[in-house]
Amino acid sequence: MALLNFRRKDASAPTTTSPEVEALLKDYSIEVMPRTAEKVEDFRDLLPAETRVYIAHIEGTPIEDMVATAKRLNEGGFKVMPHFPARIIKDKATLADWISRYQGEADVKQALLLAGGVASPHGDFSDSMQLLETGLFDQAGFERLHVAGHPEGNRDIDSDGSTANVDAALKWKNDFQTRTDAKMALATQFAFDADPIIKWADDLRDAGITLPVHIGIAGPAKLQTLIKFAIACGVGPSLKVLQKRAMDVTKLLLPYEPTDVINALAAHKAANPEFNITHVHFFPLGGIKTNATWAQDNGGASAVPANAD
Repeated sequence: MALLNFRRKDASAPTTTSPEVEALLKDYSIEVMPRTAEKVEDFRDLLPAETRVYIAHIEGTPIEDMVATAKRLNEGGFKVMPHFPARIIKDKATLADWISRYQGEADVKQALLLAGGVASPHGDFSDSMQLLETGLFDQAGFERLHVAGHPEGNRDIDSDGSTANVDAALKWKNDFQTRTDAKMALATQFAFDADPIIKWADDLRDAGITLPVHIGIAGPAKLQTLIKFAIACGVGPSLKVLQKRAMDVTKLLLPYEPTDVINALAAHKAANPEFNITHVHFFPLGGIKTNATWAQDNGGASAVPANAD
């Protein structure tokens, strides 16, 4: 499919983007919510055709709004991946209804399955593994199922600060992929420091986890905005990167950009071709347009082939 109304950089403008960064940002994905998507007149002006767009399902969002957003994005030429948060899905009948609506009205073939950010389940499900075990996604012919990853752990899952439960869940999900025909990957929480991300990814490989990693990266935003979201989302030690920046008055009022972490990950991947981080997934905390423009200006291109991880 040809690119649509995607704004291109002036070919005569100088660029300092490295081939390594361009390679890492190729086929990046991005996340939206229905209420933020409503503010975008035409996504084709911001994103290349076939960009994978996740649709976050926040508690209280009507399924009708989710499906309408999915339909709009699909009709715009994008690969749509809505969230299925286990803890806000009442029961198997509700899950089946959501799947039917997404497929019938928006031709959705991909999904991100996760526990969800609510403390207590609204019904029968509490984690993504239970959603997988229903068999409904397989029966509906979904082509791709992504699950959550946590490079710095998750206090909601492991309240003692360990990674025991997270690690056990990853092994289960990896085993699920090997015993089924599911095409799966890990879409992770965002972090701000490349070193713990690299160590986590390497530890996964050493533990026999073969799921490709789509690493979560926070897009450009005001520093105060990022710190607020990072605390709310339980970001771990890499939060210190932002806190250190906040102590520097010369940088306090400047917008944060993910340049350093992207450059470090890109350099590591170039030096280690077997590195299991295969894609970047952006959380546009400073706005979709701001993030999309940054990605483009830094060499990002997105056109996901049918067999991509």
